[in-house]
Amino acid sequence: MTGRATRKHGPASERNWQGPALFSYGFRPFFFGGATFAALAIAVWLFEWLGMIGIVHQIAPLDWHVHEMIFGYPAAVIAGFLFTAVPNWTKRLPVTGRPLMVLFSLWVAGRVALLLPDAAPYWAVAVVEALFLPALAFVIGREIVAGRNWRNLKVLLPVTVLAGANLWFHTALALGHAPDMAARFGLAAVLILVTLIGGRIVPSFTRNWLAAERPDGRMPVPFGRLDVAVTVLTGTALLLWVTGIGAPTTLLAFAAAGQAIRLARWAGERTLSSPILFVLHLFYAFLPAGLGLLAAEGPTGDPAMRIAGLHVLGIGAIGGMTLAVMTRASLGHTGRALASGPLLNMAFALVPAAVAFRLLAAFLPEAGWTLHAAVAAWVLAFGVFALRVGPWLFSPRLAKLG
Repeated sequence: MTGRATRKHGPASERNWQGPALFSYGFRPFFFGGATFAALAIAVWLFEWLGMIGIVHQIAPLDWHVHEMIFGYPAAVIAGFLFTAVPNWTKRLPVTGRPLMVLFSLWVAGRVALLLPDAAPYWAVAVVEALFLPALAFVIGREIVAGRNWRNLKVLLPVTVLAGANLWFHTALALGHAPDMAARFGLAAVLILVTLIGGRIVPSFTRNWLAAERPDGRMPVPFGRLDVAVTVLTGTALLLWVTGIGAPTTLLAFAAAGQAIRLARWAGERTLSSPILFVLHLFYAFLPAGLGLLAAEGPTGDPAMRIAGLHVLGIGAIGGMTLAVMTRASLGHTGRALASGPLLNMAFALVPAAVAFRLLAAFLPEAGWTLHAAVAAWVLAFGVFALRVGPWLFSPRLAKLG
């Protein structure tokens, strides 16, 4: 079976596309590109930090690391997810072929632009890098409006905020200012997307699986007023944390508690026999844990709490949830059974390991090996995904059996 074979299964646009299978559906290039970049970028960051290489020129290596883990990698996974979910929401054919190639090229161009030599003017680099997110918001918005799927227009708000925060990040650097607030704003936008999307798919997938496999017992509580309240509370707490207005400690603590209560209502303990489902609950748990650590910085005055909280959110909540979602979507949409297998289960296990090592690095900075171990665990997790799932993403969808 070749990468250019005619597809006889899946949506009509995927079946009719005669080019490379990679561009027959939006999740394919963005999940493979995002996972591969996630592994490479963290490896590059460690070598830069150790002074072993010097390939990051346009901005300070730390700023590059922060930018790419907020605006680079997550943007690819958000794109892959939305290009897969929106056709289901709108009942329209997915974006495929040349338009998908253009959008993916914009994302790749942004990653390359930030690694160009200093000879390239920064304003030009910033323009190239900042194009992707507005283009993504435009295409997704067009599809939702064309499909009259008004209730899902809300997903455009975090994407638009992320695009604005990215532009703000570049503007701050161009003017010689620290981009810290812009980075926080971008992180908050990604976390709200995790809250919105995770809050829909985790209980939904859990309910469907339990109804088929273990119907007798506790079921996830459907989306309701508590979910809305917790999402609003989390957004408000993060907004105060980003801007520094008032004292967000109490609200962050309440948001963490609300997210933990929300998660407890989803019957995650009943999914232990299905690793691909259980990890959605496990990785979502890093969201309240990270918010709690951010809240703890206020009364303790210990900046290690903030560093720990940021990495629990970045590695565990964002990294873990995106890895789990990419795996599930890739399996389902390439015609495979929703079973992760030993290699992908190992990738899942490496994410909590990376969180644990990074926490040790935050509280025991003198133990340099802990940071190296965290990087190794992250790189292996996403490297395993790229190597295991990558061939499926480059190949046509499997035929249905029976």
